[in-house]
Amino acid sequence: MVRASPTTSTTDEPGAGVHVRPFVADAGSIVDFGAEVAPCDLAHLSDADFAVLERAVLTHHVVVVRGQGRLSPADQFALTRRFDPTAATYGHGHRKDILRQSVLVQDLVSIPDVPQVQLLGNGRVVDHEGLADVQLRHPSHHGFHRQPLSAAEEEAGLTRFYRWHIDAALYKLHPPKVTTLLALQVPENRPQTVVYGDGSGDTLPVSLGTTAFVSGYQAFHALSPERRDWALRTQARYAPHPYVWIRNARARSNALGLESEGKELRREELPPFEIAEITTLPLVWVNPVTRQPALQLHAFCVEDLITDGKPLGDLTECRRVLYELMRPAIAPARVYAHPWRAGDLAIFNNRGVWHSVVGSLLPGDVRVYHQCNLASSEPPLGPDAL
Repeated sequence: MVRASPTTSTTDEPGAGVHVRPFVADAGSIVDFGAEVAPCDLAHLSDADFAVLERAVLTHHVVVVRGQGRLSPADQFALTRRFDPTAATYGHGHRKDILRQSVLVQDLVSIPDVPQVQLLGNGRVVDHEGLADVQLRHPSHHGFHRQPLSAAEEEAGLTRFYRWHIDAALYKLHPPKVTTLLALQVPENRPQTVVYGDGSGDTLPVSLGTTAFVSGYQAFHALSPERRDWALRTQARYAPHPYVWIRNARARSNALGLESEGKELRREELPPFEIAEITTLPLVWVNPVTRQPALQLHAFCVEDLITDGKPLGDLTECRRVLYELMRPAIAPARVYAHPWRAGDLAIFNNRGVWHSVVGSLLPGDVRVYHQCNLASSEPPLGPDAL
């Protein structure tokens, strides 16, 4: 378990209106990130207070601000944009025709007046921010994992991570710097247990509908010196229109990448794309404040790995290598699973943590969230910044 410390951080002053309390890990957890901010007026932060909040996000990586149930979509967009003032486009772009062909098809409900803010969750939502009647659907591993849990296992309270990822289009657009996720309505808590299903025997108790986070910085530092050196010299090349590319593929049971079954679309089956817009990014991204390196990637969307300029050229081998690099980072002791309360706004460093939606929700488990992330004006810092 992880909880907020009982004392306000003294390292984040002088912001008078933003009080940051770092999370403290209980026995058995080695989570070393996360912080809580007491209720404050995020729509009217002074420059000094925003500087405190921004530094908190870049040093604690997941910052939960309580009491934000009245934050409007326009104010959430404006707050998100303060982290990257020249950014204006939703992180996955606004090509709904492309997104409807992808694995993101269930995440396409935009707030009409603020299309950079998405409506996510589960259950029926009526007369909401210009939307008359929407049926939301919580992502279910049944439609994405190769070997889903049985109905009996779910009835016994077992569940899965859905997909470990970063928020990024990974074609044409730079990855967002931060994501803001606002809980407006959360389902009544029903304890569940994540089963990894990968032969490790690992499990993790969670609250219903949690969002799980792990640290890319911990992931890098957990590597052997030889693997760190390799990671620093390696880039990931992502497939064009990657979420369309993987729409028929199926995930591992622990949600850390895809099974290699040859189900990816061929390039000629993809929507039109430009070679120049294909994204290639380093495996290691550097924090602009702390200069710490993070192993930061979206394993599902990687088409090839390039080390010292030489492509590996074998998708199955790419996935094997990335899985071995990434699996230690999702060990139960390294996972922060946020126990949502209505009004929580989570602001997370999308260039320093990975996350996954979690949980098996019933139709009556209503979950209503606003999410905002913006395609960045610049790429992440790579190893050259070390």
